[in-house]
Amino acid sequence: MTSTLDESTPEYPMSRAQGCPFDPPPALRDLQRETPMARVRLWDGSMPWLVTRYADQRAVLRDSRVSADMNHPTYPRQAPGGGTLSFIGMDDPEHARLRRMVGSAFAVKNVERMRPWVQRIVDEAVDELLAGPRPADLVEEFALPVPSMVICELLDVPYADHAFFQSNSKTMINRNSTPEQRSQASGGLAEYLSRLLASKMDDRGDDLLSRLCGRIEAGELTSRQATEMAVLLLIAGHETTANMIALSTLLLLRHPDQLALLRESDDPAVARRAVEEMLRYLNITHGGRRRVALEDLEVAGQRVREGEGLVLPNEIANRDPDAFPDPDRLDITREARHHVAFGFGVHQCLGQPLARLELEIVYRTLYRRAPGLALAAGVEDIPFKHDGFVYGVYELPVTW
Repeated sequence: MTSTLDESTPEYPMSRAQGCPFDPPPALRDLQRETPMARVRLWDGSMPWLVTRYADQRAVLRDSRVSADMNHPTYPRQAPGGGTLSFIGMDDPEHARLRRMVGSAFAVKNVERMRPWVQRIVDEAVDELLAGPRPADLVEEFALPVPSMVICELLDVPYADHAFFQSNSKTMINRNSTPEQRSQASGGLAEYLSRLLASKMDDRGDDLLSRLCGRIEAGELTSRQATEMAVLLLIAGHETTANMIALSTLLLLRHPDQLALLRESDDPAVARRAVEEMLRYLNITHGGRRRVALEDLEVAGQRVREGEGLVLPNEIANRDPDAFPDPDRLDITREARHHVAFGFGVHQCLGQPLARLELEIVYRTLYRRAPGLALAAGVEDIPFKHDGFVYGVYELPVTW
């Protein structure tokens, strides 16, 4: 049995405009329980499959018969226009070849070496927040600057230009942006990073952009490929973590018992478990991971034909009771690392070790140093990003 949903209507279950802003839409829950494979009508009239169960999503994401190629003619795009987003919109072997060129920078052992300077960035950001006026917007004063400074240091992008790249990033990930606006924003970022790469060709440093220059010089990358990769790293490196910091802070302030467990423990494992539970519970990527079948296959007992698209909303997979007992309860003591917030399989998020490190340090630092942290507005007055491909809040007024 299948059902048909329409992405262009308010009833489409990817929207969280109604109900609890932290929970998946009720329609997704119903589908997961009753119709785990449903048809959904996209903006262009195409009707891919919506896959809602945890085990089925993982099976799809590790299946070599399923493609992530955004240039495939029937790939279920989230919006008109757009390129391949570098290697994340490609299949192996090209995906693997390009990914390896930056993968070592995000290896766990190398990310762990970043801990002292990530801690310094967080400490200085907390200093500035607490020295400033109250109430303050946690997004602008803390959540956005921290990951922006981290990715700027890793890439050697001047943080002084943060207003420029943050503004263009927001345009690119906003559902309401026109194809022209999105193209202009991505073009602006590409031009900016292309100039930075060119300036480093004769003046290399120990940073990720300089390493890309070395790949260009060796003939392993074109200048365009390096620029596309740099755009991807810059956007993904600050947007996702910034939204997680703000949204998880709001969630913890709404669950003071969980916040107390985190604040009062000296055990680093408590913070690490909290990071995984927050990633499972919140899921900031909206619209689902997108794939297309390269040949006929079966998912959840349903035949998926060659060329048909698949949409995998990870927010409902991470609330699947078969994978996470009592999934709607926030519990920072649970073991939740098997969530799919970072995806699964060969396309699993490259930057996840860095994101985990940043969140762990924030959780162990901010709430201890600001023990009186509290909301300065009602949840009903907080503007949520219902219009974004990356979910979060536009503002988070806090006091202490």
